[in-house]
Amino acid sequence: MPENELSPASLHRELSTKLIGQNILYYPTISSTMDVAKQAIREGASEGTIVIADHQTAGRGRLGREWLSTPDSSILLSIILYPKLEQLPRLTMAACLAVVQSIEKVTGLEPTIKWPNDVLITVRGGGSRESEKKVAGILIESDVPVDSVNYAIVGIALNVNLDPATIPEISETATSLKEVLGQHVSRLTMLCSLLGEFEALYSALRRGEPIDREWRRRLETLGKKVVVRCGDEVQEGVAEAVDEDGNLLLRRTDGSLVTIAAGDVTL
Repeated sequence: MPENELSPASLHRELSTKLIGQNILYYPTISSTMDVAKQAIREGASEGTIVIADHQTAGRGRLGREWLSTPDSSILLSIILYPKLEQLPRLTMAACLAVVQSIEKVTGLEPTIKWPNDVLITVRGGGSRESEKKVAGILIESDVPVDSVNYAIVGIALNVNLDPATIPEISETATSLKEVLGQHVSRLTMLCSLLGEFEALYSALRRGEPIDREWRRRLETLGKKVVVRCGDEVQEGVAEAVDEDGNLLLRRTDGSLVTIAAGDVTL
């Protein structure tokens, strides 16, 4: 595929959105789309501006981790938003759902969501063995000084044609659409679908419509025994439910119910 597959000209020809992606900042290689998005905000970027790159040299995930990829293999995207305070906790839901729904529509695959922000796909191994591996991750960064939101940046990384075997650090835990399907997937088609799905979900949030029911339906975490790590704190129990803001309700082994806003979940 040409190196400029995700160029602004290509995207503008294919996109049908009215807000998300109308302003496009494209880079063949940058350190991080999130960092460029922050600079764009300082320079007055409009809502819906997207930053995309074919490669990141310092991409990051949640909790300060590095997001690893190879050139021209993934969707590496940041979306600039100026939401209301009550919409902020639901942006992770909107982004996860947008990824899941766009993958379904473009490929026919059926991804699931691992609380709070990972998108998984079932991968068949040798014989009849199956395992769930990570195909996408979401990162939200925002500036909330007191009781209002200055900005929010929705970071989305989706492994489209990545070969996980080329990155030893993630070869056992990550997958890509190409690896599962056994064929190349158009990043342009995938990105246009993703932006369209996200615009619809963000518009629903702005109208005050709930999206948590559909998000909850896609969660593979609920009803399972989990270990949740947040910094040095570790909690164990059953993932009983999530509330309308996406917080996890964990039934601990002593019977108490705790609300967890963020953390790493292992089954």
